[in-house]
Amino acid sequence: MNKEKLLLWTLAAINFIHIVDFMILMPLGPQLMRIFDISPREFGLLVSCYTFSAGISSFFGAFVLDRFDRKKILVWVYIGFAISTLGCALSPSYPILLAARVISGIFGGLTSALILAIIGDVIPDSRRGRAMGLVMAAFSVASVLGVPLGLFLASLSDWHTPFFLLTGLSVLSLGMIIKYIPNITDHLKNDIVRPNPLLVIRRVTSDSNQMRAITLSVMMMFGQFMIIPFLSPYTVANVGFTELQLTYIYMAGGAFTIFTSPWVGKLSDKYGKQKIFIIFMLLNLIPIAIITHLGVTPIPFVLMVSTMFFVTSNGRYVPAAAIVTGTAKPENRGSFLSFNSAVQQLATGVATLLAGIIIGENAAGELTNYNVVGYIAIAFSLLCIPLAMRIKVVS
Repeated sequence: MNKEKLLLWTLAAINFIHIVDFMILMPLGPQLMRIFDISPREFGLLVSCYTFSAGISSFFGAFVLDRFDRKKILVWVYIGFAISTLGCALSPSYPILLAARVISGIFGGLTSALILAIIGDVIPDSRRGRAMGLVMAAFSVASVLGVPLGLFLASLSDWHTPFFLLTGLSVLSLGMIIKYIPNITDHLKNDIVRPNPLLVIRRVTSDSNQMRAITLSVMMMFGQFMIIPFLSPYTVANVGFTELQLTYIYMAGGAFTIFTSPWVGKLSDKYGKQKIFIIFMLLNLIPIAIITHLGVTPIPFVLMVSTMFFVTSNGRYVPAAAIVTGTAKPENRGSFLSFNSAVQQLATGVATLLAGIIIGENAAGELTNYNVVGYIAIAFSLLCIPLAMRIKVVS
């Protein structure tokens, strides 16, 4: 296996753990709401606090990421991520878990920005779609293996177990970072003048192309994260699934996207990233409309719709990530992607909080107004299409 593939597999492993760490809380929602006796709004805060802290750390990271060797800063960030994940595993109550998730989000936000920056630095645009497809396939593996395994372990013992497992995997992936990721310093050339923080903000906000890319990221997060955090609680409370049956949704969706994610990456390189993005964004509207209106429904139909949701959601994200990454030049890519990640994470948190405010709970324990959330998500998704068509790739 050549060095480039080893690097991409390492980044995929990091992304896998980071995604499972974020995702595992959502299917654990029914269990956490029952154990801690919390409302949908409090659960929404538990999910969104991670993204808010990730957004803030990514914002400040935009001022420093381009000043260091990518490998060295990734090592230190990932050590912090592993320690904070252990903190989640050891949390005995809702307030302490909330605090641990905030700290975990601080390091998680920097990790996602660094992954994209490394791909942008090492992989040329002609192969970047394939590289994004491979690394983003970690979402699929997280769905088909990580999340179902975490749910299964939680059902056998308690919700702490998945976080202990993630801590162990974080230590193993730290070894992969040290061994397989080279020192990346081309962006540290002496003739490049490093701007101060205000200039970083001004440079991004004055670039209309980059602002369109950031706006696209925001719209995409609103189109997805008003739906995703409450998918599991809604499926249990309204559709009739058991907590253990939730694993079927993630296994089925993840199994398909393991194959479709790299395929979408190849299609993006061959036919154009904007074109593939638009196709999958339109297809994504179908499962959103169905999922948010389901009542008690047979398992096979739910799995068919939820799998389409996973496949199309992942399908729109792969070309979108390549489009956004290509709007910055190498010497400024880290700061831009960290800035973009900050805005993206904050948008995710706002979307989750907003959904938590809109969604209610009736006397029978069923969630209400999920259909309203679906209409809002569809509206934001449609706004992404004309926006993506106006973004230009410069590197």
